[in-house]
Amino acid sequence: MNRIQLKRSRILRMAFTDSLHPEDKDESFALKALKIASVVALYWFISITMVFLNNYLLDSKDLDAPVFITFFQCVVTVGLCLLMNVFSILCPGYVDFPSLKLDLRVSRELLPLSVVFIGMITFNNLCLKHVGVAFYTVGRSLTTVFNVILSYAVLKQTTSFYALLCCGVILGGFWLGVDQEGVAGSLSWTGVIFGVLASLFVSLNAIYTKKVMPAVDGNIWKLSYYNNLNASVLFIPLIVISGELGNLFNFSRLTDLNFWGMMTLGGVFGFAIGYVTGLQIKFTSPLTHNVSGTAKSCAQTVLAVMYSGSSKSVLWWTSNMMVLGGSSAYTWVKGLEMKKVQVPLETQSTATQKSKDVSGV
Repeated sequence: MNRIQLKRSRILRMAFTDSLHPEDKDESFALKALKIASVVALYWFISITMVFLNNYLLDSKDLDAPVFITFFQCVVTVGLCLLMNVFSILCPGYVDFPSLKLDLRVSRELLPLSVVFIGMITFNNLCLKHVGVAFYTVGRSLTTVFNVILSYAVLKQTTSFYALLCCGVILGGFWLGVDQEGVAGSLSWTGVIFGVLASLFVSLNAIYTKKVMPAVDGNIWKLSYYNNLNASVLFIPLIVISGELGNLFNFSRLTDLNFWGMMTLGGVFGFAIGYVTGLQIKFTSPLTHNVSGTAKSCAQTVLAVMYSGSSKSVLWWTSNMMVLGGSSAYTWVKGLEMKKVQVPLETQSTATQKSKDVSGV
C-alpha cells in the first residue's frame, strides 16, 4: 500500500476545516476563517457600542436616573423576546426562537436569580456612570477573584496555585489602577465601590444561573425573558424609593423622540449582546470567547482614552495590562486544568470498555 505523506500546511488546513463534520467538507478554509472573523468583529462592535451608548445615557447632566434607564432596557428586552416569539411562529423556517408562555411557577423559581440580576446590571451601570469607559475595565475587574472566593465558600471547590497567582496579578492591577486614578485626580470611590459590588453580583449571577437553568429547560432565551420580566416588575418600587420619579417629571426632554430612540437603542444592544455572545462561542470556543472579550476590553479602553483626549501615565496603562493579562492567564490555566481532568476520565472509560470486551470474549 502506498502511503502519501501529508504536508504540514495540509494537516493544519484539515484541522481548521474540521473534517469530522460532513456538512463542512465543501466549505473552504478561507470562507470559514472569514465567518469567524465576521462573528468576532460583530461581537466587538455590539459590545463596545453598548458600553459607549450606556455611558452616554448615564452621563446625561439633565437626567439623573440610572435605575430608570436600567429598568427601561429590561422592558425593551422583554418586548424583543415577545417579538422574536411572534416572528418564529409566522416564519418558522427562518426564525428559530423558543415558544414563550408566561408560567408563574417558572417566574417564582427564577426570582432569586432576578434579584441578583438586578444587582448586577444596576451596579454595572452605576460603576460606568461614575468612573467612565476608560476605567470601567479595571473598576469591575474583580469578577474572577470573586469567582474563586465564592467557589470555595459556596461550592467548597479549591483553586490551584497558578490560578491564585493569576488572581494576585488581577488584584495588583486593580489597586494600581485605583492608585493611578487618585494620582490623576479623577478617582471616584463611589464608582470603585459600585465596581466591586458589580463584580460580586456577576459572580453570584453565574452561580444562580446554573441552579435555575433546568427550570427553563436549559434555554438561554427563556431565561432572558423571565429574568428581564421579573426585573421589570421589581425595578418599579426601586425607582420610587430612589426618588427618580421626580427627576423624570422634571426632565426637559421627556417628550423628545431622539431621547427615547437612544433609550430604545440601548435596550436593543443589550438584547443583541446575548445573541452575539452565543454566536461567538458557537463559531469559536468558550476559551476563545474569553480571550476575545479580554482583547475587546483592551481596545475599548484605548478608544475611550482617545475619545476623551486625555493622557494616561505608564503605570495607569500597566494596571490595565495587569488586569487583562491576569484574566487571560487565569482562563488559560483553567482551560489546561479542565483538559487534565478530561484525559484521565477518557482513559478510564476506554479501559472499562476494553475490560467489558475481554469479559465478553
